[in-house]
Amino acid sequence: MKGEALKTGMPAPHASPLTPHANVAVIGGGWAGMAAAVELAARNVPVTVFEAGPIPGGRARRVEVNGVALDNGLHILIGAYRETLRLIELVNPDHAAALRRMPLDWTIHDEFHLAAPRLPAPLHVFAGLLGARGIGWREKLDTIRFMRALKRDRFTLPPDITVKQLLTQHGQSEKLCRVLWRPLCVAVLNTPPAIASARVFLNVLRDSLYAERSASDILLPRVDLSALFPEPAAAWITQRGGRVRTGCRVTAIEPLENSFVVATGHRHETARETFTHVICALPPHQANAFLIGITALSEIAEIIEHFEYQPIHSVWLQYPESIKLSSPMLGFTSGIVHWIFDRETLCGQRGLIGAVISASGAHLQLPQDQLAAMVHREIRQALGSLPEPAWARVIAEKRATFSCTPNLKRPPSTTLLRDFYLAGDYTAGDYPATIESAVRSGITCANMICH
Repeated sequence: MKGEALKTGMPAPHASPLTPHANVAVIGGGWAGMAAAVELAARNVPVTVFEAGPIPGGRARRVEVNGVALDNGLHILIGAYRETLRLIELVNPDHAAALRRMPLDWTIHDEFHLAAPRLPAPLHVFAGLLGARGIGWREKLDTIRFMRALKRDRFTLPPDITVKQLLTQHGQSEKLCRVLWRPLCVAVLNTPPAIASARVFLNVLRDSLYAERSASDILLPRVDLSALFPEPAAAWITQRGGRVRTGCRVTAIEPLENSFVVATGHRHETARETFTHVICALPPHQANAFLIGITALSEIAEIIEHFEYQPIHSVWLQYPESIKLSSPMLGFTSGIVHWIFDRETLCGQRGLIGAVISASGAHLQLPQDQLAAMVHREIRQALGSLPEPAWARVIAEKRATFSCTPNLKRPPSTTLLRDFYLAGDYTAGDYPATIESAVRSGITCANMICH
């Protein structure tokens, strides 16, 4: 998202000037790692990406079920994802057809609908609120007063509090919280408002609703997430002399005086390679397995050790090809399902519906077959008669994101270990764990190496 640069600190004390013989290892081929590698390859810096999985993408990648390309998590992008969109355009020759862009349209089924007109920001949001269906005039004005108060205070919040406390302080009604603020908070922070950081939430509102109008646009992928960026990025890096090694797990990182030895296991083979710089772009709980064993990184390891996590469940339901939603995406508030997506409208996958359940809840106790059956019942109850799906698949990311709570301490991208960097959506910055924050962290690491 648009906003200040990630606050990772000055790199000078921890980085050496880039030499003509620089050779960078990127551990992890998710969006952060691939973003770092693209930036390095663009500057002709030799780079090798090590990805343990068969395809790049990390926690936003393609999986195949019954020969159908799905995503391990359903994600949307917004216009404020400036760096993500820039890199997609750079490496993906089909970028224009790969994303469906539409103005902000917030639909909670049978409860609320807000459609932002094409006016300058933030007038487009105010006009959308005034014309919204499902809330009364008092609630509309209360929302506008709330947003104007945030603007007056420059979206700052010196003592961080929870989103729930912030909404209570500004007199937001139960209905507004149910159909607007809670779904927005959970969608962006993947953390319930009762424990979510209001400061981070305000950063998101600032850069999506109060930047230019296009920043609030919704962009829905028309292809699977690996095909959107990580795979085109891998091809782009390779064309420029870099390497992307999938199915190659890093087993150890050994710091030497002026270099690093990276040990890998690949199809029952082991190898050791030397690099001048390392970017660790693994999820935090996986990164810590390497950090804990390195004395200079013990403080960062301790920060990560205190993280708590929130899950995301994606439930895929294959109905007959005639089944289609009235909108590409619909929100719900009365059950466990938060959003459903029509994959025919997006990807041409007829009859395929994807449902998202964000953050923690009672659904965590259900076996996957029971969870899929409950999701089907909720969709059928909301939309009317639906046949039983031909098949269903639940994909659970139990540590999809860190729990974005008030005053959470997050590690910087620079470390006390010279020429060793951290990239990932969990590193210090203005935003929660999103694709954009992951991409920005990778770019930050590449910039510090090339400074």
